[in-house]
Amino acid sequence: MSDPMRIRAVANGDKVEVKILMSHVMETGQRKDADGAVVPAHYIVKVVGTCNGREVLSADWGPSVSKNPYLSFRFKGGAKGDKVKITWTDTAGEQRSDEVSVG
Repeated sequence: MSDPMRIRAVANGDKVEVKILMSHVMETGQRKDADGAVVPAHYIVKVVGTCNGREVLSADWGPSVSKNPYLSFRFKGGAKGDKVKITWTDTAGEQRSDEVSVG
């Protein structure tokens, strides 16, 4: 399993800004190793963000996203103390979820 995501969520009025740093290799499947063999594709394909169980972000990603991706987004309807949960799924079927309270 990958390292935990670094998530910050800050409320400003009724808007919440979320910043996420994800740890993932994001291999495209087009690179070759030192022996000339193709490195298999392994990248995040789906990212979902929720606030207290309500979906506030849904993103489909492909192989063009860089290693250890950074994502930032805003949504309305959040407040301090709410729980923001980010979940990603990759091409290998691995999944990671991390949660933070809005500050």
